[in-house]
Amino acid sequence: MFSVLSYGRLVARAVLGSLSQTDSRDYSLVTASCGFGKDFRKGILKKGMCYGDDACFVARHRSADVLGVADGVGGWRDYGVDPSQFSGTLMRTCERLVKEGRFVPSNPIGILTTSYCELLQNKVPLLGSSTACIVVLDRTSHRLHTANLGDSGFLVVRGGEVVHRSDEQQHYFNTPFQLSIAPPEAEGVVLNDSPDAADSTTFDVQLGDIILTATDGLFDNMPDYMILQELKKLKNSNYESIQQTARSIAEQAHELAYDPNYMSPFAQFACDNGLNVRGGKPDDITVLLSIVAEYTD
Repeated sequence: MFSVLSYGRLVARAVLGSLSQTDSRDYSLVTASCGFGKDFRKGILKKGMCYGDDACFVARHRSADVLGVADGVGGWRDYGVDPSQFSGTLMRTCERLVKEGRFVPSNPIGILTTSYCELLQNKVPLLGSSTACIVVLDRTSHRLHTANLGDSGFLVVRGGEVVHRSDEQQHYFNTPFQLSIAPPEAEGVVLNDSPDAADSTTFDVQLGDIILTATDGLFDNMPDYMILQELKKLKNSNYESIQQTARSIAEQAHELAYDPNYMSPFAQFACDNGLNVRGGKPDDITVLLSIVAEYTD
């Protein structure tokens, strides 16, 4: 007959063994995207995963899954510059760096810095500005490493609640931190933040966690409680279900953006800054919806 002490040791070993097995599994992100260009038909991607002036990427490496969103600053259009070129090139460069293994999972700011430096070294300057958010899941450590510059961002949802989120970075109302390349005559006049200014966080994730990464077109039009309501429709971690939910979120944000009577988060923020504003905020919308799952080749 086992003593109580012996039985306790066996149970402890069994529990520790189970935890060890769980912790030894590699994690991955199952990700779907959807978006709307403000001036384009819904769900239509321009070259390089761009919705309007927004851009995004999803890249897989043996050590990590990496994704990102960027929002090109539309004001450049007044100077004959296509804002989507800067954000799109920035995200495509980030994607290439990841696929080539030229990154460290724990340093997403490094991905952003190297990509931006490559843009600066172009023989023909690529003028423009963009916000950026990079999210990296380290497979073996089960940690989410993030870098967010500006007012794009992400949420981590667990058990129907937001357990972690990015901080928005604004110089002043409706003027987010941004990476920029300006012509020589405009240097010092155009806002330009360093990639090192990005807010960086590390967070332990669990299987089944939901990660929503998006540009401000989503967050300016949908408060957290609406997003969480839509996420309840997510039934499982297969790609089709994630894609359907991503589309549902993007569609609702798009509809609210053009509702003149809706008190959007953007309108509320404007009122908090002394402006009399009501309605949604028409904007490009990009949504990347991910679920943390067990890694499979």
